[in-house]
Amino acid sequence: MDFNVKKLASDAGVFFTRAVQYTEEKLGQAEKTELDAHLENLIARADCTKNWTEKIFRQTEVLLQPNPSARIEEFFYEKLDRKIPSRTTNAELLGQYMQDAAKEFGPGTPYGSTLITVGEFQKRLGGAEREFLHTSAINFLTPLRNFLEGDWKTISKERRLLENRRLDLDVCKARLKKAKSAEAKAAAAPDFQETRPRNYVLSASASALWSEEVDKAEHELRVAQTEFDRQAEVTRLLLEGISSTHVNHLRCLHEFVEAQAAYYIQCHKHMQDLQKELSRFPNAFAVNASTSGVSTGPSPLSIATLPGPSSPSRPPNPSNALESSTLKIEEVKPPATGTRKAKVLYDYDAADTSELSLLSDELITVYTVPGMDPDWLIGERGNQKGKVPVTYLELLS
Repeated sequence: MDFNVKKLASDAGVFFTRAVQYTEEKLGQAEKTELDAHLENLIARADCTKNWTEKIFRQTEVLLQPNPSARIEEFFYEKLDRKIPSRTTNAELLGQYMQDAAKEFGPGTPYGSTLITVGEFQKRLGGAEREFLHTSAINFLTPLRNFLEGDWKTISKERRLLENRRLDLDVCKARLKKAKSAEAKAAAAPDFQETRPRNYVLSASASALWSEEVDKAEHELRVAQTEFDRQAEVTRLLLEGISSTHVNHLRCLHEFVEAQAAYYIQCHKHMQDLQKELSRFPNAFAVNASTSGVSTGPSPLSIATLPGPSSPSRPPNPSNALESSTLKIEEVKPPATGTRKAKVLYDYDAADTSELSLLSDELITVYTVPGMDPDWLIGERGNQKGKVPVTYLELLS
């Protein structure tokens, strides 16, 4: 092991000197060379870019991988330069659980067959999520990480060198100032008395020594100034490259948004397809109608809450013999209380004279009557009256 004591002592001396210099600058006891305004603005802009890039990077990591343990594991894989193992998404795991449960309950039962279908679509959602995570990591996270771990480290290194050159320059300025002051003091008080010729010789000799010290300090100052100016120029060029970094990050941000939009479009399509699949299944569960008011509305799967061109499937006409024989639309009267306003979500064509045709976005009055199928309501629009399907309505009040 090469252990250089002289170099170690020299470095320790420089460190101590600069620590003293920093303290004197903070206390206002030493002069400090100020950077030009343009360079100061570039430094402030670079610091702002670094701080916000770091925050955006960390929060994007949390968005893409909420599990902190998984993030730590991925971090170590990256540092070890090893491939990150493929990880099952939560949606894929949920889909697998649903399909395994269906095997236990019986795939031929209504619940089992529905679990199989929903589980399959959950796996599709998980696959879309996996693709989104992969694309976002490559197109957005990687460029941000490269800036923080590459470009910014280079900028920080050059800024530290610039700070050291500034400190060296200030030391040279202080040394020159001290030498000139001593030279002036030695030249201002010579002793010309003949009885004391020895003092005159010593004074003249000291003046010459201080003159040499001034020349040496001036030379060191010129060298320090040249090195400071050169380092300031290098740092300025690196800091001006922050504008190119912004342009690159802007492009990456657009790619991230496109990947996010494609992911949500895929999820929307999968959910619409799932709703269509479920609408083909027979209604195997009974819904108890309220005897005191209007039904609270369809379940989330029976009403389209996502925008799309497709409307829900037409509910089956009530087959209750009592209802069909006793319920006559022209004789139905609205109750004293329990009527509500509803917004029509989709166009609906009446199947017979007992139903009321609907137009999208219109407002109608609806209510229910005892013995009526819970999938239907009585709708009124002006002097028109008829049965309307609940799945085509959004109850407002």
